[in-house]
Amino acid sequence: MSDPDAVGSVQPEDSARPPAYRLRFSTAAELFEAFPAARDDMRAEPDDRPILEFLRGLANGPTPEEAITFAAYLLPRREAVWWAHQCLRQVPDALTAQDQEMLAAAEAWVREPEEALRRAALDRAMAASGKTPGVWVALAAGWSGGSMTPEAPGTVAPPFLTPRAVNAAVLGILARVARPYREETLNAFVTMAVRLTAAV
Repeated sequence: MSDPDAVGSVQPEDSARPPAYRLRFSTAAELFEAFPAARDDMRAEPDDRPILEFLRGLANGPTPEEAITFAAYLLPRREAVWWAHQCLRQVPDALTAQDQEMLAAAEAWVREPEEALRRAALDRAMAASGKTPGVWVALAAGWSGGSMTPEAPGTVAPPFLTPRAVNAAVLGILARVARPYREETLNAFVTMAVRLTAAV
């Protein structure tokens, strides 16, 4: 299994191009072992199916939203933030000005993952009015590493906070989609996650 925090590079000239990295887990059981918090966030039980087959099975199951949750844990933190960012960009009419501002802050960190940009995303998100999908994406970036507060430099966010924020962001934007189009949109989001997960 590779480093859970391993990340690839993002090409600035192509905003739709995903960062590339190697598959971290072979099965859902491995993911649940690495992230016990995922068990609290999902009802599905892990099995020994290949990881992407399990993800697709969730999307086609009785609670397809769990595919979003699973993908949020499956992707490394930086790629997960990028995925959430791209999901929200797929529904531009549902984004507020605040969402747009937060997405810009998160994208800046994804493209250049420096501490100052992570801190800027976190500070903007913490000062926002309400937890909108865009705010959750910025929080996901802000909780990706480093100190959670300037007052306590040793207080590092636990690893599950970024996937939980990503999950909240993607499910939040999905809830803004008109019901007749929600299933199609969810499947598009999962397809994006699969492509990111399978990237080499």
